[in-house]
Formats: sequence, structure tokens, C-alpha cells
Amino acid sequence: MAAVIAETAALFRRLRAAAEELYGQVALSGARRDVLSDLAAHGPQTVPQLARARSVTRQHVQALVNPLVEAGYVELLDNPAHRRSRLVSLTPRGEGLVDEMNRRETEVLRVLEVAARDDDLERAVDALRAVREAFETRDG
Repeated sequence: MAAVIAETAALFRRLRAAAEELYGQVALSGARRDVLSDLAAHGPQTVPQLARARSVTRQHVQALVNPLVEAGYVELLDNPAHRRSRLVSLTPRGEGLVDEMNRRETEVLRVLEVAARDDDLERAVDALRAVREAFETRDG
């Protein structure tokens, strides 16, 4: 298990460096890009929902969302389910940015040569998911 965690941490650091190469000119932190990607994948969410999905505080996510609102990438919409907790939603500008991020990632992944078969990668995904879920269950 320690080797899996160490390799995951090393991969995380390498992915962070690759993201800086890909997105450095966008001037968005990885955490802000992650919020945009999550909204694109799952639709509008409240700040508390975004925080729970990341195991961080609502205040931390609010500090990520505020600059995204100022930049015009997201907007805050009335939430019919909760008067005080507004929905964070992508704007057309934010959708365009996510599309561009996805296009760049696809180009990089298309030419990346990984010495592993598809079924090896699927097993790796399953193993990493199991480790993550074990931590989530423990943190409960």
C-alpha cells in the first residue's frame, strides 16, 4: 500500500507539472480548473456540494469560485431547493474554456505512449478507486 501511495504522489506531481505546461497561459490554478471541469461534467452545484466532493471546507471552495465569477467563467444562480445556497453554473465563456482544456488534454494523451495494455490501465483505475473509497469510508 505504501508503494501505491508513493507512486500516486509521484504521478500527481508529474501531472501538476504537465498541467502547468498546458494551462500556464490561462492563469488558473489546478483547483479552479478542477471546479470548472466538475461543473461541466455534473452540471450546476452549490458550494457545499463542491466542497463535499473534494473533502475541503465550503470556505475553501468559495475562495475558488469567487475569482471564477469575477472572470466570467461561472455565475451564481438562484437555487429553488435552498434559498441561501446558490448554484454555481458555467457560463458560455466557462464552457468554452473547459472545451479548450479538454482539447489540449486530448492532444497530449493521443501522443503519450504508455507501456501498459488497456486492461492493465483498467485494473489500475479499479485499484486506485478502491483505495480512495477506503479513505472516504474511513473519513465518513
